[in-house]
Amino acid sequence: MTNTFSANSPLPLVLTGFMGAGKTSVGQVVANKLAREFVDMDVVIEEEEGMPIPKIFETHGEAYFRAREAVWCERLATRDNLVIATGGGALVNPSNRIRFKDAFIVCLDAAPDEIYNRLKEQPNRPLLASTNPQQRIIELMAARRDAYAQVEWHLDTTGKTIEQVAEEIVRLLVPRRISVSVPDSVCPIFVGAGLLGRVGQLINLTTDDFSPRCAIITNAHVSRLHVSPVIESLRRRNFEPSVIEIPDSEKFKTLETARTIYDQLLDAELYRQSIIFAMGGGVIGDLAGFVAATFLRGVSLVQMPTTLLAMVDASIGGKVAVDHPRGKNLVGAFKQPHAVIADTSALATLPEEELHSGMAEVVKHGIIGDIELFEMLERDPRSSPVPTEGRQNWITRAMQVKIDIVARDPLEQGERSKLNLGHTFGHAFELLSNYELQHGEAVSIGLVCAAWLAVRQNLCVAEVATRIENLLRAIDLPTRVPREMSTDAILSAMATDKKRVGGRLRFVLPRALGQVDIVDNVSPEDVSAIIDERREE
Repeated sequence: MTNTFSANSPLPLVLTGFMGAGKTSVGQVVANKLAREFVDMDVVIEEEEGMPIPKIFETHGEAYFRAREAVWCERLATRDNLVIATGGGALVNPSNRIRFKDAFIVCLDAAPDEIYNRLKEQPNRPLLASTNPQQRIIELMAARRDAYAQVEWHLDTTGKTIEQVAEEIVRLLVPRRISVSVPDSVCPIFVGAGLLGRVGQLINLTTDDFSPRCAIITNAHVSRLHVSPVIESLRRRNFEPSVIEIPDSEKFKTLETARTIYDQLLDAELYRQSIIFAMGGGVIGDLAGFVAATFLRGVSLVQMPTTLLAMVDASIGGKVAVDHPRGKNLVGAFKQPHAVIADTSALATLPEEELHSGMAEVVKHGIIGDIELFEMLERDPRSSPVPTEGRQNWITRAMQVKIDIVARDPLEQGERSKLNLGHTFGHAFELLSNYELQHGEAVSIGLVCAAWLAVRQNLCVAEVATRIENLLRAIDLPTRVPREMSTDAILSAMATDKKRVGGRLRFVLPRALGQVDIVDNVSPEDVSAIIDERREE
C-alpha cells in the first residue's frame, strides 16, 4: 500500500524490522533530525508493566506481551509527530499493520551474521534463548519474512552506520524542494526517489482547494510502469483521477491530439478547480501543459517528468506547446505548473537511448551556466544518471541552471532565450527527420553546430567547440548533420523558427564554457558553411 507521509505531515513514522536491525538507535537520530518525539514501544511497555521485556515473557508469556504491543500500536497510531520504533514482532501481526495504515512504515533489514554480531553480547533477548542463537536468528527471520515483505519501504542496514541509515530515511521522507519564483506564483519542484507514490500528499502540502476530479495525461508505456502508485496516492487524498493515454511520439504533439484530450476531459467532468497531471517525457509535458493552459481557459497543471530530459529541462519554466506542420512548438503558451514532481526512481526504467537523449540538455546547461557541471561530465561522461546519493545532486545541479534563468526571466523577454542553445539548429533537424531523431539527439547536433558557428564568428576559441563535441560524442550522442538533410532544406526549416527577430534568425552561441551570448546578425552564408562542414561523411 502506498504511503502518504512527508516530513510536513503529522502522521507517524514507524520503524520496524528484526531485532538488532537498528530501530531504536536509528529512530532516535531520525526523530532529532525531523524535530519529532521518539517513542520506543518496548520501553513504554516495560514502563507500564514495571518490569523488563524478559521478565514479562517469563511472568506472563509471549501471548500477553503481544497483546500489550497491540494496545500500544492502537494508542500510538492516533498520535501526531512521532517516530516510533516497534519491537521486531509487533508488525508481524496484520492487525497492527492495519492500525498503522496511514503511517509511513520503514522496515530495517540486516544480514543474519550482522544481526548475530550486534546481539551476541546482549543477554536480554528472550527469543534468542537457544543453544544455537545464530540458527535461531535464521529461523525467526524466515518465519517473519512474509510479514516484513508487506511493508513497502525497506532499508538494508548491513555495514552502515546509524547516521548513514538515518540520512537515508530522511531522504525518503524529505524530497529536495526547489522553487521557481515568477510573478504572482511560486512553483515548488520536488526531487527525490519514490515521489510518484506520494503525489497526493505533495499536492496537499499546498493550501489550494482543488476539485476531487482530476486527470493524468500519459502514454501507454509510462502508464504501465508508473500510473498505479499515482492513482492510489491520489485516491487516498480523496481525488478521483481519470487516466488519459495518448500515442507516444512527437508526431502526435498536435492540435488534433489536443482536441481528443479535450473530449475526454469533458467526459470526465473536470472543472476549473481540477488538476491535470502530465506524467511522461517532454512530449507529454508540452501537450498536457498546452491542454491545461487552454481547457476551460486554464486549469491547474502538475508536471510529473519521468525522463531525464523532462526532469532537467522540459518540465521547468512553464513553456507549453504543440507542433505545427511547418515547425516545432509554433502554437503554445506560458503555463506555470502548480508543482513539478520529479521521481528520480523512474530513470531506472528508461532505455539507454532515452538517457543519452536527456544528457544533451544536461550538457547544454553546463555550457550555459555551470562550467563545474560540464567538467564533472567530462571526467565521467559514461556515468549513469540513475540517482545515487551523488547523482541526485548532479541532476538537481543541472535543473538549477534553468531554474535560475527562468526565475529572472519567466516570459522569455531576454536572458531566458539563452536556454535555446543548440535549438535553432536542433528543431530544424527534428522537423526534417519527421521526428525520427529524438529531441536530445537533434539538440546534440545543434550544440556542435552552434559551437563551431561561434568559432566562425570569433566569439570563442576552437578548443571550446572541440570540448563540447568530444563530450557529446563520449556520451554516445550524434554530433554530425545527417547526410540526407540538404543545406537548403535545413535553412528553410529554420525560416519558420519562432525565435526569429525582424526576419533574422537568432542564435545562442557559446563565448566560453559557462557563458553564452544571444546573436542575431549571423549571415545565412556562415550558417550554410557550418552545416556543410559538420555533415556526416
